[in-house]
Amino acid sequence: MRDMRHTIAPTRIGGRLFEWGSRTFVMGIVNVTPDSFSGDGLLATVAGSHGAALQVAVAQARRMADEGADIVDVGGESTRPGHEPVPEEEELGRVIPAVAAIHAALPDLPISVDTTKPAVAAAAIDAGAVLINDVWGVESDDAMARLAATRRVPLILMHNRVMAVYGDLVAEVLADLRAALDRAMTAGVPRENLIVDPGFGFGKTPKHNLLVLRELSALHVLGQPILLGTSRKSTLGFALGGAPLEDRLEATLATTALGIAAGADIVRVHDVRANVRAARISDAVIRGVLE
Repeated sequence: MRDMRHTIAPTRIGGRLFEWGSRTFVMGIVNVTPDSFSGDGLLATVAGSHGAALQVAVAQARRMADEGADIVDVGGESTRPGHEPVPEEEELGRVIPAVAAIHAALPDLPISVDTTKPAVAAAAIDAGAVLINDVWGVESDDAMARLAATRRVPLILMHNRVMAVYGDLVAEVLADLRAALDRAMTAGVPRENLIVDPGFGFGKTPKHNLLVLRELSALHVLGQPILLGTSRKSTLGFALGGAPLEDRLEATLATTALGIAAGADIVRVHDVRANVRAARISDAVIRGVLE
């Protein structure tokens, strides 16, 4: 099934052409929030100062690029369980200055905006973002897809549910993603601009998440590049008997390697250097890629 990736058309993200199947691409996470589940929200780590947070965001993005990140994903609203929804104006105030500052400092680095709000995505594109990452990509509302079509940027459609209730988990994830792809293409997004994400950690129990990873290769039937985001998530702590955030790096690296073996094309991570190394050795074994 992995060979299907070599028939997937490449995707232009900003000024870079991503040729799926050639190697694994790494997306670094930049959280401009006070309450990230992973403990790296920049508004918390810099005492709530937006000016200082911008400086740290640029430094973090620069470090991630130096460590091998192919994309950075900027988000201004936590998606952790029990998080407080962020009003649109507040999210705009967090995300847009960060996107603009990173783009000014690193104009060749593709920036993704992690948001569910079309207005935030539109403003982020104006500020330099070239990819939309929608954690509610399977919702029936096609506003984000219409924006992606109009602005001619790629769109990541992530699987999610309000309640973690399934009859057949993998079949239902596939059905939801297939319907989301159909909606996006009907809205005008070219197939080559669509990326799917099974939503590890979203609308699923820990056992569901582990099954999604175990059956990740089933997503190849969709014929789209696959993004996998397992980094530091609570399921990893669950599988390790309650390991805290600071003890989940090795677990993240294991899921990166397993995901690549199952066909992941992009891994979304906090710890870029370590995951780039895990991806490179996985590519060498799985794809025969030596750099």
